[in-house]
Amino acid sequence: MTAPQPAVLVEGIEKSFGSVKALRGVSFEVPRGTVLGILGPNGAGKTTTVNVLSTLLRPDKGRAVIAGHDVVSDAAGVRRSVMMTGQYAALDESLSGRENLVLFGRLMGLRKGAAKARATELLEEFDLVGAGDRKVIEYSGGMRRRVDIACGLVTRPEVVFLDEPTTGLDPRSRQSVWSLVSALKEQGITILLTTQYLEEADLLSDNIVVIDKGTVIAEGTADELKARTGGNYCEVVPARLEDLPVVRDILASLTSPDKVTETGSDRLSIPAEYGAQTLAEALRRLDLAKVELADIALRRPSLDDVFLSITGRNDATDPGAAVESDRAPQREGLSL
Repeated sequence: MTAPQPAVLVEGIEKSFGSVKALRGVSFEVPRGTVLGILGPNGAGKTTTVNVLSTLLRPDKGRAVIAGHDVVSDAAGVRRSVMMTGQYAALDESLSGRENLVLFGRLMGLRKGAAKARATELLEEFDLVGAGDRKVIEYSGGMRRRVDIACGLVTRPEVVFLDEPTTGLDPRSRQSVWSLVSALKEQGITILLTTQYLEEADLLSDNIVVIDKGTVIAEGTADELKARTGGNYCEVVPARLEDLPVVRDILASLTSPDKVTETGSDRLSIPAEYGAQTLAEALRRLDLAKVELADIALRRPSLDDVFLSITGRNDATDPGAAVESDRAPQREGLSL
C-alpha cells in the first residue's frame, strides 16, 4: 500500500534578503491531521518559513508542497487550501463578530444565505453566540482571537498556519485557543504552530522542529527532544544558602563532582540514573548530615531546557527579527 502523502512537504528551502540568508536549506514533513510546533530564537527563520509556505514569499531555492499544491507553480491552489492567523487579530472592529464572519464568507465565494448560515455555525462552535452581534471593538483579546481563527474556517482549510496565536493573551484566553487547536486537529486539519511559549509546543505538538540561523537543528517529539538533554535528574534546594557546599559534597558522593550542576542560585542537581532510588539515597544522606531542605524532587528536562541546550539561548520569541519583521506581511487575500 502506498504511504499517504504528507500535508506539508518542505525540501531544501532557501531564502535571502540581500546579503542576509534567512533560510539555508530548511526541510521537514508534516503528516495529515497532526500539529507541528516550530520553535526558534529571534531571527531564526520561523516567520520566513511560514511566509514561504503560505505563498507570501517566494523561495530562492528548494521545493514546498502544501496539500498537494506547489507553493511556486500552484500558489493559488495553496491559498485555497490554507488558513493563516498572525499574532494580531485582523478584524474590522466597526463590525460585529457575526458581520466579520459573513464578510469573510462572501469574500471566500459563499452566497449570502450560505455565509450567514456558516457564521451562525461558527459562532456556536467557538462559543461566541452571546457576543456575536456586538462590535469587535468591545471584545476581549481572547474573543478577538477566536473570531479571527473562525474567519479562517469559513471554508474548511486542509492546513492551518498559526503564527504565535496566543501572544499577548491572558492565561484563560490562551487555554481557550489551545482548546481550539485541539478541536481543529480532531477534525483532521493539519496545523503548523509557531509559538514563543515552549509549554504550548509541548502540550499541543505531535512533532517539533527547531530552527536556528535558517536551518533545522533539531526535530522530533517533545519526549525525543527532552531525551537529548539527558534523563531525569534529582534537584535539591537547601533551606539555607550556606548549606550549598555541604549539599554539593553529598551529591558528588552519589555520582561525581563534575556531574553536580547549578540549576539556580539556590539549588543543585545530579543525573538520577536510578530514578526514585537516587532521590531516596540523596534524601537519606542529606538527613544524616542534618541539612534542612526547602525542596527536593525528581525532575525531567523541560522543553525550555532542550531549547537552551540545542540553541545556546533561552529566548524562544520571534517578534522583532530585523529581516523577518520588516517583511512580514499582514492579512492580504487570505486569512493571515
